[in-house]
Amino acid sequence: MGELVTQTVYFERPGAENTERALTLGRARAKALGLQTLVIATTTGASAVRASEVFTGFRIVALTHSAGFIKPDMQDLTPDNRALLESAGVQLLTCQHALGGVGRAVRKKFGTYQVDEIIAHTLRIFGQGIKVVIEISLMAADAGLVSVSEPTLVAAGTKHGIDTVVIMQPANAQAFFDVQMMEIICRPSPGHPAFE
Repeated sequence: MGELVTQTVYFERPGAENTERALTLGRARAKALGLQTLVIATTTGASAVRASEVFTGFRIVALTHSAGFIKPDMQDLTPDNRALLESAGVQLLTCQHALGGVGRAVRKKFGTYQVDEIIAHTLRIFGQGIKVVIEISLMAADAGLVSVSEPTLVAAGTKHGIDTVVIMQPANAQAFFDVQMMEIICRPSPGHPAFE
């Protein structure tokens, strides 16, 4: 019977202040395992631009907010960052969020939650970043940008920046329960007794 011992880094606070360290940790672990793809969440594009600098030689898939996420017809990804990402060869994906599409419309209109948002709220128990890495892996798999048969490095954060990096085997949304979380490389752990 074997065992694997790896390091997980817990950040004292969530947020963008952890971006540089999270990306560095993720790159080191991906290189050690021979992984070649990074899937990353990005709002304005700043995190993905930085990842394109840190992850040279990797294939990068960056997922943005869906258009209209904040208000109708608005896209949070800035034109300047879009141009930088496209010139760096980053694949961009903008689509409906796997855990908050039509179900969110039902909640807003009728005041009742649907299964997708219940799953999203349940995953947030483990942190916003954990919810997002699972969600964007579903979206990338559904778009055919990552394989459901290979481990992938996935990075996300809490509001802005990157504070959560994992290795997981994605699944298509229709096979949600086939998602496999393999390693948590880093994540925030606010309120941990060690930080008091």
